[in-house]
Amino acid sequence: MSLIGITGKTGCGKSKIGKELASKLNYLYIDIDKIGHEAIKDDFIVKELCKEFSSKILDDNKNVDRKKLGNIVFSNKDKMDILTNITWNYMDNRLDNILRNNNNCILDWALLPIVKYFDMCDIKILISSNDIIRKERILKRDNISKEYLEKRELNTLDYSKFKFDYSFTNDYSKVTLDYIVNTILNNYNR
Repeated sequence: MSLIGITGKTGCGKSKIGKELASKLNYLYIDIDKIGHEAIKDDFIVKELCKEFSSKILDDNKNVDRKKLGNIVFSNKDKMDILTNITWNYMDNRLDNILRNNNNCILDWALLPIVKYFDMCDIKILISSNDIIRKERILKRDNISKEYLEKRELNTLDYSKFKFDYSFTNDYSKVTLDYIVNTILNNYNR
């Protein structure tokens, strides 16, 4: 099995880089955030979240509204820990199953450095970008307020470049995307 981990703050372009790299290597691209989104659709997890945070986190269709939940957990580390404790077992099992059935994968997640999968990665890639541009992109992409973004930013990790095999600054250009992907491809022994 070969794993490549790619991480960085939300909006830094890691998904685009990860998908491009996966395409060139013929690897499975895994956006771990999407597994977290799946988790909050699980009936048991929804019930547990409602017990902890009340049914006010639900939308009109009785689904978890991620923005409502985010408003609660992003500004309170203890509540974020509760969310993590409720959802992580689902995410961990799901990811283990995916990895069991796929030999070569790229893992993409802002929180990758704090879970067991980080140490399993053969290559660890950190992507950073200009914070002003990154935040503008997030506001447009996610259709959220500046206040909500600032709450979300409180839970970002501080990344140490020394824990990574590669560290790139992304300016969101095609030239930079190609440079990053080609640098990794040219130095990666499969």
